[in-house]
Amino acid sequence: MLDTVEIRYGKSELPIRLPKGCQPVVVRKPPMPLLADPKQAIQDALRSGVGCPSLSQVARGSTRVCIVICDITRPVPNGPILKGMIDELNAAGVSNSQITILIATGLHRPNLGQEMLEVVGDRWVFDNIRIENHFARDTAWMVDLGRTPTDGIPVILNRHLVDADLRIVVGLVEPHFMAGYSGGRKVVAPGVAGEETIRTFHNYQFMANPLACNGNLIENPLHRGQLEILKLLGPTYAVNTIIDEQRQMSFVNFGECVQSHLQSVQLVRKYAEVPIQQKFATLITSAAGYPLDKTYYQTVKGMVAPLQILADGGHMIVASRCEEGLGSHEYRDSQAQLKKLGAQGFIDRIRRMPLADVDGWQTHMLLRPLSIGRVSLYSEGIQGSDRELTGVAMIDSIEKAIEQSVSDSGDKTIAVIPEGPYVIPIYKNAL
Repeated sequence: MLDTVEIRYGKSELPIRLPKGCQPVVVRKPPMPLLADPKQAIQDALRSGVGCPSLSQVARGSTRVCIVICDITRPVPNGPILKGMIDELNAAGVSNSQITILIATGLHRPNLGQEMLEVVGDRWVFDNIRIENHFARDTAWMVDLGRTPTDGIPVILNRHLVDADLRIVVGLVEPHFMAGYSGGRKVVAPGVAGEETIRTFHNYQFMANPLACNGNLIENPLHRGQLEILKLLGPTYAVNTIIDEQRQMSFVNFGECVQSHLQSVQLVRKYAEVPIQQKFATLITSAAGYPLDKTYYQTVKGMVAPLQILADGGHMIVASRCEEGLGSHEYRDSQAQLKKLGAQGFIDRIRRMPLADVDGWQTHMLLRPLSIGRVSLYSEGIQGSDRELTGVAMIDSIEKAIEQSVSDSGDKTIAVIPEGPYVIPIYKNAL
């Protein structure tokens, strides 16, 4: 029986010594197949499109290419993907000067300097291709495409993408606690959408919908809105990738944005959705380590992902480095509102707001785990008065918190989720 477990924390693993007699149930993906030669697999994918011809064929005659990549919060292996794409584009007659790489920051801060190089992942690409951050509040760079037909979401997108005659997004397909799965269409919206679009996507009506949840695409209002935005934008292609727990590439494809994304989702489901036949009074999880656990804002994803297996009144213990603290000043303000108004007061305030407060949706999501049980956070990055703004119990020792939780519940069986929100425990009643 394990007496020590390790979970992702910052750029390494955090060892946790379990109390004597504990029975850990480690919830993680089953072993995933790995690409023997990622560079060759990328080239093969680019030359065999899903629902479309090869990249070189769709690129012929293009004079303005926009490639959208995720920001620093996603561990996408952009380096080999971007280099492989640019080689194919060059072979199709597209020059480097006709290519723009756009970093999908949503309403996050820009990625600059050394961090931009880390995101791009390839020095040659960094030195030879134009790279821009998306600024959702910069109206001069936004284009209004109207509203989605079903939900009336304002469709405001970055001009670099809208004006391109070849649009390609690069995404990591992983569980997402509101959009079902990330990647594909999500890189467009909210990735390079305007402020009004993003804040509409995250208002109470969308966030409170029970179908806007981990792993679900059926009647998910966010997914539906994203698909309708793609239709208004026009033909868009995607490179989607899947990585294993060690961040190694397991899969990559290229194709029409919707079809290639769905193919990726069908594959990753088999690994990311893990059936579990019990609920737990004590649950230990992470925020998936660096880069997702750079802020407390992103850490909330790790608190929402395992809710199916947290017993009513149970204790969730989360480890997240939070090297950048809480996150944006807007998120700090939202957490202060929660502290001032309480959970019900916070909900009453946002219920009728057509535009969510910037980053306030993560405070709204925090209320999901708090409505089920207790949440404790171990984080070296959150100090001083910020600890009170987390809305959860701050702890200085995970081991002591586990010991107390097991003692309080009388149940020595505990769940351990090393990879945090990249795994979705699915409760399957054994009866």
